[in-house]
Amino acid sequence: MKNYLLGDMEVPVLSGINLKIEKGEFLAIMGPSGSGKSTLMNLIGCLDRPTEGRILIRGRDLRRMSDEELAQIRGLEIGFVFQTFNLVPRLTAIENVLLPTFANSRSTNPRKRAEELLQLMGLRDRIHHRPGELSGGQSQRVSIARALINNPSILLADEPTGNLDSKTGSEILQIFMDLNHEGRTVVIVTHDPEIAKYADRVVLVKDGEIRYN
Repeated sequence: MKNYLLGDMEVPVLSGINLKIEKGEFLAIMGPSGSGKSTLMNLIGCLDRPTEGRILIRGRDLRRMSDEELAQIRGLEIGFVFQTFNLVPRLTAIENVLLPTFANSRSTNPRKRAEELLQLMGLRDRIHHRPGELSGGQSQRVSIARALINNPSILLADEPTGNLDSKTGSEILQIFMDLNHEGRTVVIVTHDPEIAKYADRVVLVKDGEIRYN
């Protein structure tokens, strides 16, 4: 269960959620605007805590973890990709990719890994360009590289193709499929049934509840 406070009133957003995501699964979470799907994504990604109930990652209960432990899980175990890219305008592509390594890093040479990821994303000649000099598709590829910099086992994407044309969106989804085939767990929030077709399984969230999965 997840409730939010609106003044003195407690507003329920999610209730009765019972969802298990298997290691290596490609899951799509669908639902209309205001259904609670982004709130569910925030809970899965340790960006928020449930009001009631438990969220387990590898058997560990998130509600029992300190803020520092949650930050470490977010930094090392989970990669985030957002619809609006969330790149820092004044930083170059490689500097944006390196941002998560300032708090946590699994690599002994983060800059080399960042360069390799950007090359893998087809951005070899855009490494030193700033977001304002990149297309939407290129910016999203930088965002994916940033999500992968600490080699997370889980990749969460909230409407990752929402600001892209259909051709570029298909290319981005193919990247997610490739990453999933490498063994990563991929969870995508979307309202588009065409995007959901890429997933192994689809969960519908409506009025704060899972209607089927």
